[in-house]
Amino acid sequence: MSVTRTGEPVGADPHRWWGLVIIALAQLMVVLDATIVNIALPSAQNALHMSDGNRQWVITAYTLAFGGLLLLGGRIADLVGRKRTFIVGLVGFAVASAIGGAATTSGMLFGARALQGAFAAVLAPSALSLLTTTFTDPKERGKAFGIYGALAGGGSAIGFVAGGLLTEYLNWRWCLYVNIPIAAVAVFGGLALLHDRPGQAGARLDVPGAVLGCGGLVAIVYGFSEAESRGWTDPLVLGLFAAGVVLLATFVWWQTRAPQPLLPLHIVKDRNRAGCFLTMGLAVIGMFGMFLFMTYYLQVILGYSPVKTGMAFLPLTAAIIVGSTQISARLLQHAAPRMLMVPGMLLASGGMVILTQLTVHSEYATELLPALLLIGLGMGLTFMPVFATATSGVAPQDSGVTSATVNTAQQVGGSIGTALLNTIATTSSTAFVAAHLRDPAQKALIVREGIVHGYTVAIWWAAGIMLLAGVVAGLMVTARAPKHEPAGAPVPESVP
Repeated sequence: MSVTRTGEPVGADPHRWWGLVIIALAQLMVVLDATIVNIALPSAQNALHMSDGNRQWVITAYTLAFGGLLLLGGRIADLVGRKRTFIVGLVGFAVASAIGGAATTSGMLFGARALQGAFAAVLAPSALSLLTTTFTDPKERGKAFGIYGALAGGGSAIGFVAGGLLTEYLNWRWCLYVNIPIAAVAVFGGLALLHDRPGQAGARLDVPGAVLGCGGLVAIVYGFSEAESRGWTDPLVLGLFAAGVVLLATFVWWQTRAPQPLLPLHIVKDRNRAGCFLTMGLAVIGMFGMFLFMTYYLQVILGYSPVKTGMAFLPLTAAIIVGSTQISARLLQHAAPRMLMVPGMLLASGGMVILTQLTVHSEYATELLPALLLIGLGMGLTFMPVFATATSGVAPQDSGVTSATVNTAQQVGGSIGTALLNTIATTSSTAFVAAHLRDPAQKALIVREGIVHGYTVAIWWAAGIMLLAGVVAGLMVTARAPKHEPAGAPVPESVP
């Protein structure tokens, strides 16, 4: 590639690095919003009088809309242009955040979070596409993706700390309001600094596919949520599960006939990619549930402040980054992906088993910290080879939808995990209290013990699901060690 006297690639945008700042800022907002609300959730639950069974919708509504509409968001970016979609996504995300911050009822907050997820599904693919088209020089693209990936990876840590600070010193509502100034800066910066080619005139939206896929997922997650209050054999719960299965089966059938399918099925027919998608979904089921339980355990049971709770999660995030960048990234060139993914899931499952020993008097340094470090290290070992393997060897026209599919598995797994494990936890807690409450004077203690018992039962399930993810990785992901990675390999839109 030709360069100028200053070493700049010929024809390169002179403001491209400032454009990277804007793109990364928008991506950071999307990523941290998945964790910043976790710390504020106990305060929001008290303020809006949510039940224990329904509180998970603050998390699930966001991840479900995000994951369910992510593939459609990528198609919209192709159709109307990345820059325009980027700006619309930012404005919509800010408006949804304002509605959520001003919520007066739990339903209003759930709706605002779903709207945030929908606009995040539009914003994330357009941000990644703008990054790809802005940096065309291989060396610069590698550096840009590295910065982008580091910010995405650090977003969860920033979310935990920011959520604690805002909740403790301002109000839980500011965990949503904070998105408004961030989005405003990104909008003005994007209008001034970002450039894009026109949208593809021939691109078409697979709206029926989006309705069927997202509808099926919503029905299944709603079924898990209703099982807590109605029971697993209730006709409504069984009907929701049946409707979800039928809708998802119809989605698969439609994808074989749609003119421009949302998810080309040849992508998931590949054994290695299918194994990576399934491993990611199963792994995140346990992780998102653990985020929810640990937030409540630290604040409600151990009496941590929101800030202290946010800081308590930092070792987990640090372990994820170390496992991904310092271990997996170095060993993946020499080891088969499953040689990293299987041990990673075993470590994460082992960390979950440690958490099953929690009591109302557990110590952070001796009982929680080792578990969080093992879970983080195991997830870091798993995430990197999953993304690298799932996106390698795909045709250029399929690279975007493949990357989006990995992220869809991540968000959908988080949605199902949060709903399923929260239902298991609350059901187990209720049964424990009913079985042990004999002396009314001991009610407060029994209720606390019941809450922790519910968490540990759900965490046992999470540990088993992570073991299953390890088995899936070991049996399905048969790819060999890659000899080299091409410059500018796809980077995930989000990292939990």
